[in-house]
Amino acid sequence: MADKCSEGLLNGAVPGEQGKQEKSVKRGNWGNQIEFVLTSVGYAVGLGNVWRFPYLCYRNGGGAFMFPYFIMLVFCGIPLFFMELSFGQFASQGCLGVWRVSPMFKGVGYGMMVVSTYIGIYYNVVICIAFYYFFVSMTHVLPWTYCSNPWNTPDCVGVLDGNLSNRATLNLTQLLNTTQKRTSPSEEYWRRYVLNLSDDIGNLGEVRLPLLGCLGVSWVVVFLCLIKGVKSSGKVVYFTATFPYVVLTILFVRGITLEGALTGIMYYLTPQWDKILNAKVWGDAASQIFYSLGCAWGGLITMASYNKFNNNCYRDSIIISITNCATSVYAGFVIFSILGFMANHLGVDVSKVADHGPGLAFVAYPEALTLLPISPLWSILFFFMLILLGLGTQFCLLETLVTAIVDEVGNEWIIRKKTFVTLGVAVAGFLLGVPLTTQAGIYWLLLMDNYAASFSLVVISCIMCVAIMYIYGHRNYFKDIEMMLGFPPPLFFQICWRFISPAIIFFILVFTVIQYRPISYNEYVYPTWAISIGFLMALSSVICIPIYAIYKVCRSEGDTLLERLKNATKASKDWGPALPEHRSGRYAPAFSPSTESHLEVQPLQPEKGQSEAAAASPVQGSNGSAHSQDSRL
Repeated sequence: MADKCSEGLLNGAVPGEQGKQEKSVKRGNWGNQIEFVLTSVGYAVGLGNVWRFPYLCYRNGGGAFMFPYFIMLVFCGIPLFFMELSFGQFASQGCLGVWRVSPMFKGVGYGMMVVSTYIGIYYNVVICIAFYYFFVSMTHVLPWTYCSNPWNTPDCVGVLDGNLSNRATLNLTQLLNTTQKRTSPSEEYWRRYVLNLSDDIGNLGEVRLPLLGCLGVSWVVVFLCLIKGVKSSGKVVYFTATFPYVVLTILFVRGITLEGALTGIMYYLTPQWDKILNAKVWGDAASQIFYSLGCAWGGLITMASYNKFNNNCYRDSIIISITNCATSVYAGFVIFSILGFMANHLGVDVSKVADHGPGLAFVAYPEALTLLPISPLWSILFFFMLILLGLGTQFCLLETLVTAIVDEVGNEWIIRKKTFVTLGVAVAGFLLGVPLTTQAGIYWLLLMDNYAASFSLVVISCIMCVAIMYIYGHRNYFKDIEMMLGFPPPLFFQICWRFISPAIIFFILVFTVIQYRPISYNEYVYPTWAISIGFLMALSSVICIPIYAIYKVCRSEGDTLLERLKNATKASKDWGPALPEHRSGRYAPAFSPSTESHLEVQPLQPEKGQSEAAAASPVQGSNGSAHSQDSRL
């Protein structure tokens, strides 16, 4: 009995009042705050930190890029991160349930679900390729070391082959010509063996069975780690969120001891201050911050919804955001130290070997690893790090979808059967990912990456800011945060939320439109019909917002369109903290007339009773709408 009482206290419930802790126990909470922070770090720190940021940094002015990058972090990244964490934590709901704050905008939540679905499908395919490289690295000689394999062509020239190893016999011009014409064994292994790449996105070819098997392994791992929701994933992240830093450090120490590593690092960091005046540099910085932190995916809202109500999410948002950006910078040293060593070995400029995306992870970096002693060991470590980085993000993507479904249905049966919901989503994700393991799979993967989760995220985030700050009302939201944290958001965040962050988001949207170029993969240019499918994927998440808004307005009460709009945007009666003990002030439950007629209560302190009655009266919101104080209880 004593154990049960102490457990109730840990869950924020008053002893003897089982009903107050019931919802929290059913839905689940993080075991402790470290689990939430590690999960959020694992979610934010993903493959893009390793394969996109270093490339963006050297392309946009090296060290000079850090200036706009951190400016965007302070004025856009951290404020948006804090907004999403506080939003989910206050309501203890996923990306659908939180829109009780303004039901007409629930389509934003559905848009987040669509985006998370697209990302979850192709992200796990990237993880499965990393699994494949991880398994094939368990050998004495890496299979992409030499050009003596059946899949190699006459153009293949390896960095360890005889015709490049004896560089003394070649003058500089001959060496450069040979290097520029060469096809590396790692590239041919990637294109001709792993992918067996077809000539067109419409020519799917056969399913690559090794990749299909690894995709199954990847989804099984994700499902097993989420089999009990945040209770199981919260334990797994102790390893998946921390071990990548161990591997990064090992690779960094090995990298900086190599000849030419300093050249690569200087290429990465040397500032080109003239590029700061280029709008593209600022656009890339803003976009990288926005996409890297995972804003508007729904994952931040979902993870925060499992927090204790009074958790200091303000502190967490700063810690996680800075950790994410510091990891990106640190990964740049790891990548460019090895690339500098490889460029020195080939006698070419670092720009000739630098790449980003899958080209860096599965071609350039693996080739550089073949130059190291005990190369299979370094390859195993590198791909194991990629797997863990990917899994940290994939956990949250799957949990976002499962939580949204369970919270939306909300009955006892689906809460008990949450494991089966997780299994169903995982099986669906596996089946939808099968086409991406065909010979044209990489074309579809890049199409989804470039369109499904690009400008649609920016639109979703912008509408979310407007809905919270201007429809629900900034004063109401600031009071909610003060009730939750014990202090209002700092003035800086209030200004950012209302003015600066939405302006930066709008700038990102305009920049994305202006800088748009049709997608291509190496020399392959995507056909018009494929690009049209890409735009339809992007539109499918955004279109949820107006469709649901029209539906909600039509279903709302009111004789005129204006009345319907007011009722559709007004916070619902069950908006607010999930647990009864946290519903104070304007969220305090009021007795219904029928209840009061059967009860005669004599307050011991009349003054206190009058003040509580005043607090329970409707409060006028900053947007002019009156919020009812009746709760669903």
